Parts: sequence; C-alpha cells; structure tokens
Amino acid sequence: MMLVITALLLWAAAWAFNRKIASLPGFDRVARLLSPLIFGITVLFVWELVVRGLGVPEVILPPVSSIATRFVNSAGTLWIDFVQTVIKGALSGYLIGCGAAVVTAIAVDRSPFLRRGLLPVGNFVAALPIVGMAPILVMWFGFDWQSKAAVVVVMVFFPMLVNTVQGLGEAQPMQRDLMRTYAAGYWQTLVKLRLPAAGPLIVNGLKICATLSLIGAIVAEFFGSPVRGMGFRISTEVGRLNLDMVWAEIAVAAVAGSVFYGIITFGGRTVNFWHPSQRRDLR
Repeated sequence: MMLVITALLLWAAAWAFNRKIASLPGFDRVARLLSPLIFGITVLFVWELVVRGLGVPEVILPPVSSIATRFVNSAGTLWIDFVQTVIKGALSGYLIGCGAAVVTAIAVDRSPFLRRGLLPVGNFVAALPIVGMAPILVMWFGFDWQSKAAVVVVMVFFPMLVNTVQGLGEAQPMQRDLMRTYAAGYWQTLVKLRLPAAGPLIVNGLKICATLSLIGAIVAEFFGSPVRGMGFRISTEVGRLNLDMVWAEIAVAAVAGSVFYGIITFGGRTVNFWHPSQRRDLR
C-alpha cells in the first residue's frame, strides 16, 4: 500500500510541476517539450509502483522493470520482428499505397466519371473490416511480408485518395484564373499551384496512413506469417503467457509509429512553411 501512496504523491507532484512550467511566461517552447516527457516518465513510474504495490500477477500486467529487462534481453528478436513488420510490410505497403493514391487522385481530378464512380467505391472499401480482408490477401499473396504489404495498401489507399482529391480543390478560382491569364496549361497549374495548395491535406493524409500502415501490418500477421514479425510474436507469446514480451513488442510498435508520425509532421511543416496553417504567433 505504501507504494500505491507513493505513486499517487508522484502523480500529484508531476501534475503540479507541469502546471508550473506551463504558466511561466516565455517558456511555451520548453513546456511543449517537457510536458509530454514528464507525463510519460510519470506514467511509467506510477505503473511500476502500483503494479508492485498491489501485487498484480505478471500474467495480468507486468511491471515496467520486467518489460525493460525483456526488451534488453530480446533486442535481437525485437529487431528481426521490427524489420519484418515495419520495414518490409508497413513501409513498403505505405509507399506503394500512398504513391498510387496520389497518382489516382490526379486522374480522378481530370475525370468527372472517375470522381462520381471511384470515390463512392472508395468509401465502401474503406469501411470493410481489416480482419475480414487480411485472411483473403494472405491467401492471395502468401505468408511472407508481401501479403502484409498488400493489406497496408488496401488500408491506406482510399484515405490518401480522399485527402488528395480534396486538397486538389483547395486552390481558389481567382488563383486558377490568374494561371490561365499566364497561359499556364493543366500540368503547369497542377505543379505550381494546385499541388502546393493541396500540401497540408496531403500531409494530413500521410499522417493518417502512417498509423494505419503499422496497424494493418501487425493485424495481418495474426492470420499467417513466417516465424518472425510483431503480429506473429504477439499472438505466440500471448499463448505462452509471456506478457512481458508482448508489451516489449507493443513498445517497439509505439515508438516506431511515433517516430514515423513525427518525421512526416516535421517534413510537412518544412514543405508547407508558407501555408497559413503553419504560421506561428510570434508575439
């Protein structure tokens, strides 16, 4: 019980410290960096203290120290699973799906027939449950990473398509008229006006698809995989009641997804620095 009380006091102290940092004038940037870091560290410490203080069995919820030990001892296995799931399955499917979606969006933008016919079909496909599509694609493309990439392509294609099509319509009519007065053709207008104007929505689609790709690759491995991969390892270790290994895999997936999302966010801010949505209050 003493550990639980210590956890509550630690949580209250971290809460007060975060509020103090946020209220300091001129420390907005510091607060944006420190607050999530302090919150995350506090959650880990509270997790450790509460689990040990209440004597929670490891098959229910292992303490953070056990997960960290397993992480260090199984670093080689975790790396193999990371390469199989994230690099081969998720990243390849992400690049293929998002690239094909952008190309298709340009074709849809030029063809009213495709706009009226393909987008409703896209909404239908996007609503299909992944647990229903994954076994079919695994049977079509085999048990290796190619079937996981196919699942990711299906998951990311239509969200990216919808965001890109909407983004291509962001350019104002007056801006398009100005391009016509300069005798600009379709492709010149597309490259110099419409794609830059669509940049924020394209980046938004890329961020959405970043999380979907990792989820799709892991879930697809539940339905057939070689003896490696995050989904395979999670399903196998759950059956063995090795919950510390399961949480280690979850931690790797969470870190990989956060880094992937952060890279896209940073790249989007760098490319779209001129857009009003990226301007910061400098007062």
